[in-house]
Amino acid sequence: MFQFTATYTDLYQLSMAQVYFNKNQNQQAVFDYFFRKLPFKGGYAIFAGLEEILSIIEDLRFSNEDIEYLKQHHFETEFLNYLRNFRFRGTINSVAEGEIVFPTAPILQVEANLIEAQIIETILLNTLNFQTLIATKASRIRNVSGNKTLLDFGLRRAQGPGGYYATRAAMVGGFNGSSNVITGRDYGFPISGTMAHAFVQSYDDELVAFRDFAENRPKNCVLLVDTYDTLKSGMPNAITIAKEMESRGQKLLAIRLDSGDLAYLSKQCRRMLDAAGLDYVKIAASNQLDEYVIQSLQNQNAPIDIYGVGTNLVIGKPDGALDGVYKLSFANGEPRIKISESISKVTLPHKKQVYRIFNEEGQQIGADVIGLADESHIDRMHHPVEPFKKLNIATLKQKILLKPVMQNGKRNHPKKSVEEIANFSKKQLALLPDEYKRFDNPHIYKVGISDRLKEERDRLIAEHKK
Repeated sequence: MFQFTATYTDLYQLSMAQVYFNKNQNQQAVFDYFFRKLPFKGGYAIFAGLEEILSIIEDLRFSNEDIEYLKQHHFETEFLNYLRNFRFRGTINSVAEGEIVFPTAPILQVEANLIEAQIIETILLNTLNFQTLIATKASRIRNVSGNKTLLDFGLRRAQGPGGYYATRAAMVGGFNGSSNVITGRDYGFPISGTMAHAFVQSYDDELVAFRDFAENRPKNCVLLVDTYDTLKSGMPNAITIAKEMESRGQKLLAIRLDSGDLAYLSKQCRRMLDAAGLDYVKIAASNQLDEYVIQSLQNQNAPIDIYGVGTNLVIGKPDGALDGVYKLSFANGEPRIKISESISKVTLPHKKQVYRIFNEEGQQIGADVIGLADESHIDRMHHPVEPFKKLNIATLKQKILLKPVMQNGKRNHPKKSVEEIANFSKKQLALLPDEYKRFDNPHIYKVGISDRLKEERDRLIAEHKK
């Protein structure tokens, strides 16, 4: 993991913090992290990045270099002395990483003094927004790929070091491995790679290039067959090498296609491999893949076993960001609210809890309800924007989603591996009905508010309007 210091923040966080410090306004507060719009015009999102942000916050400090730098920006000496000893000592309640999440409902709550809560805001949003976006993209790709192997090939196209965490998020979303060596080292998941066209081009003879590669990389050997002519050159040479490997007691793992009509070429390559008695050799495909291209290939019964997905995964195309926000909901013993001309932009006050509602059989999820933190069961949910829409849910199974993950600045559970998080996410996604997973016009998941929360929101709106 990259090492961060507490200056990984926006200037206004520190400017506000100095005012809180000087005016003795550093009271306890509650902030909610949530997003307002699902990415990719989809029906759900996968929450990712929690384990990372907990580790970052536990160790977040201002270094001596940070303090010297801030002196140049007119921060006062007493405040800088405070920052020298800065530690996050608050509490964080959160949805489990890998959980399915939806707009409006708090995914994570920070309860701390104002200075601590504000200083961690930027890095929290930076981490959770990006990884949730990429995990969601990966999950959509997994949904249409069935049990095919999915590999992240996106590091070279990622936005700088963002590729590091994009790979982690892809694993949370259901990918099997990556070409990203450093992330594989740090997180322990499989790394995989083939060869570049440049490798083949550097030789005068494609067959010799394949032979040298196979001799040096006999395990997990994958040959790129489209440098010159896939069916007339690449495939015949790959078959020759596969037979030579068999004579040594080895097996060619796969051939890779990186251009052309992938559906047509994969079918032709499969016929050639099978005719040569190489039915065990797999076919990998890459080249600007995403969930829509893979869905088309699957619908055409393309015999592709491995999909290498790059650019469109790690940049979250076409949505470059998740619009996650961090809003104050409680401070100095009083609920806080942000008023807007649009009711959809009015924030929800108080410390809250999110309740997941299951259908009558208790086998699938059907709605989320936001209530006050001290509510143990919700009898009725209201539409957050349309006041006349409500639903009785008293008899339905309910599960709380926000649970303590950090207390007094220390995580309160062992760190989970990416594999554990991915397995959990897979199980949760299985509880979501298929109509929310489709790409075209997915069902809109119901997110409502309880009677008490609605009353408090409406009361505060009325008070502020006076």
